[in-house]
Amino acid sequence: MIMAGQLIQYIVVRADLLKTLNWPVGAVIAQACHACCAVTYLFRNDPHTEEYLKDLDNMHKVVLEQVPDESSLHNLESKLKEDNILHKMWTEQPENFPTCIVVKPYPKEVVQKYFRKLKLFKG
Repeated sequence: MIMAGQLIQYIVVRADLLKTLNWPVGAVIAQACHACCAVTYLFRNDPHTEEYLKDLDNMHKVVLEQVPDESSLHNLESKLKEDNILHKMWTEQPENFPTCIVVKPYPKEVVQKYFRKLKLFKG
């Protein structure tokens, strides 16, 4: 359980990758892994990221999949940008195909509102 003030990363993958486009679960997980690595690198000097990485055995991540499609993923990204929530939209190359969004580590109370209505990834 994540306590107040603890740092968390939210990962949001498109539900249609599995349900409509029939991607293998492993391929979807790989997309989330790519995005987590990228956002951690991009914001490696951020104080929350530095703190998050101090205790590697106790990192908290929540993987969600209820964003139904690419359009919905872009809508979420727009809201995050509007509110200056730092994140990475992972776009598979060379296809230029957006697959997921990961926010940098934040205190849960800062970012939970963007993800509260989404469902956990079930694969």
